[in-house]
Amino acid sequence: MTLTITRTLPHDATAAALRDDVRCGLTRTVKSLPPKWFYDAHGSALFERITTDVAAYYPTRAERDLLAARAGDIAAATRARTLIELGSGAASEKTRLLLGALTDLHTYVPVDVSESALREAGEALTAERPGLDVHGLIADFTQHLALPAAPGPRLVALLGSTIGNLLPAERTAFFTSMRALLEPGDALLLGVDLVKDPSVLVAAYDDRETGITSAFNKNVLTVINRELGADFEPDAFEHVALWDAEREWIEMRLRSRTAQTVKIPALDLLVDFAAGEDLRTEISAKFRRPGLAVELARAGLDMAAWFTSPAQQVAMALGVPALSAPQGAYAPGTTACIR
Repeated sequence: MTLTITRTLPHDATAAALRDDVRCGLTRTVKSLPPKWFYDAHGSALFERITTDVAAYYPTRAERDLLAARAGDIAAATRARTLIELGSGAASEKTRLLLGALTDLHTYVPVDVSESALREAGEALTAERPGLDVHGLIADFTQHLALPAAPGPRLVALLGSTIGNLLPAERTAFFTSMRALLEPGDALLLGVDLVKDPSVLVAAYDDRETGITSAFNKNVLTVINRELGADFEPDAFEHVALWDAEREWIEMRLRSRTAQTVKIPALDLLVDFAAGEDLRTEISAKFRRPGLAVELARAGLDMAAWFTSPAQQVAMALGVPALSAPQGAYAPGTTACIR
């Protein structure tokens, strides 16, 4: 039917966000950066290699298999006429599994910061599915999100265990913002990774044999060098993956091999690293059903369904608006500089 692209994100928003995140994250006592900066074209290609070439990295394959088995159940539970996919990128095989199962689907709304990814996905899908309206939205779903008018019921999907990359306060703000968008009959579909043996988890994020994950992790330094004129030397950092048993998340870090000072001219910033000092580049939280249900409930969402893979590796949670308003929920808003 039609392909529409709407921009709600200012043209300079990505560059401004990178500057803010680097200044904020690298001037903290415990240095950190958000994982979204891995994903330039090279980083995205490296991540694709991780999902296909690293045998220990199970999340993408397990979620795809789970969707293949349960997309029909999700469709029956939601009867969605509009699918809104957050952080969609180029439409993946998993997206197509959902689109194929939603037999009454009228509109697909991919949401991403990349206009080129949205246009590529939209052109492919409108060619494949002539009866589908595609309305791409250039936006950051972690900020205030305004959705285009579309027929209900609506299903908002966040796949790829992406929810695990948000810190607890960020997850609370996200769930609350989703609750504000959802109307009766709408639903939120979350792909989550489950708590499991730490050796399995660490192996998924630390493939020493291929070195692909190390290259992916260090790509954030290459992005900062290119965009901000920094002089990071990636080989001066070591890739590290650790399991935090208390918080039940994996941390990816870059550990400085020596004492060094990095110059970032675009920010007029010098960043000192001690030998052995870590820069956290990603958290990947793992979930248990009761804990996730509590997080959703605090934001005014009931867990209406829970689907797990046969090996209990990953799950899909379906949240729907609760009948009563939550008590003491966070107001949606920015979470800048809380890392």
